[in-house]
Amino acid sequence: MGDDIGQHTQFYYNVTTGQVEREGESKAKDLLGPYATAEEAANALQSVHDREARLNAEDREWRDG
Repeated sequence: MGDDIGQHTQFYYNVTTGQVEREGESKAKDLLGPYATAEEAANALQSVHDREARLNAEDREWRDG
């Protein structure tokens, strides 16, 4: 989403190219995000990995109760 003056203010991680991009540069199917900063977008894969590990641990805890 752009800001009030039409600038693209969000960042995305392109899983195909491995690059951080501004909104609107690539097709949505190739992107993770949006992220508020380029640094957050650059760490997108690690963030996804960490979140999945946490959710899997929660699932195991619930299942094994």
